[in-house]
Amino acid sequence: MDGMAVQLQQQLFDYTASLFNEGFLDDQFNQLEQLQDETNPDFVVEVVTLFFDDAERLLNELTKSLGQENIDFRRLDAYVHQLKGSSSSIGAQTIDKACISFRNFCTEKNVEGCLKSLQQVKHEYSLVKTKLETLFKMEQELLASRLSDLKVE
Repeated sequence: MDGMAVQLQQQLFDYTASLFNEGFLDDQFNQLEQLQDETNPDFVVEVVTLFFDDAERLLNELTKSLGQENIDFRRLDAYVHQLKGSSSSIGAQTIDKACISFRNFCTEKNVEGCLKSLQQVKHEYSLVKTKLETLFKMEQELLASRLSDLKVE
């Protein structure tokens, strides 16, 4: 590996460690990465992309549900439960935690608490999405660097 690839690998390592240290990701993300291999090199990106699609759909449903005159808190809780489960399955710890208080407000039928929680969940989702997209971009840059090294040799 040339100096550029080593530098990129170190940056990727440091960035990934920061996502765990800052609490954005937990060990479930490591387990997801362990399922990836040569036969399915894009496994993690594909699973996380499916999560992004599902989360955005659920966030839209939550927004619509909270905009209703008569809020169906059971339905609202079901959406939050789905989002919590899918965020937990990819190791998105901050979203998972934000969903816990959201669910409590659903149980209490606390509209104000639900609205605040929705904003918090949207904020955490946006942060996680940006950070994971950056992580995947860094992985692609490292792969491209390694491939160009192979072509030079």
